Amino acid sequence: MTKVLVTGASGQLGRAVIIELLQQAKLAPSQIIAGSRELANLADLPAKGIETRRVDFNDPASMEAAFSGVDRVLIISSGELSTPSIRAQQHTAAVKAAVKAGVGHVLYTSMPNPDKSLISFAPDHLDTEAAIKASGLRYTILRNSWYIENYFMSLPQNLAVGTWYTSQGGGKLANISRQDCAAGAAAALASPPEGNAILTLTGPESLTVEQIAEIVSNTTGKPLAVVQINDEQLAGGMAEAGLPGFLVEMLVSTEANIRAGNFDLVSNDFERLTGRKPETVADFFEKNKAALG
Repeated sequence: MTKVLVTGASGQLGRAVIIELLQQAKLAPSQIIAGSRELANLADLPAKGIETRRVDFNDPASMEAAFSGVDRVLIISSGELSTPSIRAQQHTAAVKAAVKAGVGHVLYTSMPNPDKSLISFAPDHLDTEAAIKASGLRYTILRNSWYIENYFMSLPQNLAVGTWYTSQGGGKLANISRQDCAAGAAAALASPPEGNAILTLTGPESLTVEQIAEIVSNTTGKPLAVVQINDEQLAGGMAEAGLPGFLVEMLVSTEANIRAGNFDLVSNDFERLTGRKPETVADFFEKNKAALG
């Protein structure tokens, strides 16, 4: 019986992957292992027949023990963003633990075009991909595009004042929902592609910020004007709003990355994995209209 393990199973993406493995991939609960640094956050899963194991990216011994007897491991990228390079160190430790534990296949959630991305955390993904490729393990790298859910960080406030300040310029991006990324990861974990693979999971269309704002306005019935500013002005506004420095850097570098065209990529890899098309931005916002305020 094939055993699969999901790291970060208490997080939003990890939980969604567990659900997808059960409902869509049709794995038996006994085939699934949920990993987390805090097992208390997984307390409901054993009653469903899902084993839980402690997986701490800062504790290699915990990972080697957790990965023992596992055929495939999905390494969901760490949420440690405040300190540069920490994530790459954590992920590399996870890859080494998978090798020591005799894991047959490692899967990893990365990002599109990490080799040329301007986003502050892109080097972490690039270094992790390199570690995976050098490990000798069979691998599937899932380069997830920018989540549609990320807009909830600012859209309710933008709609309240009717203005969306951005430095994206005319750049486009093919947003995908976190739920679709979970579906893609579960499909790849349950039935991996042949050989080694790098797959890019995107939405079905690439849109400018003005097009996204129009969709949001049509969905909510509220006006939303896009105002293009430069990176320095955007950073200043975020700092005045009280955002920590590392988050300002991440968000501003993301806008620059969109402006540079590094997210302007539409792939059919999601459909190849799941047999269905990813959700559109318009359909997502219509379904989640209440979260927009």
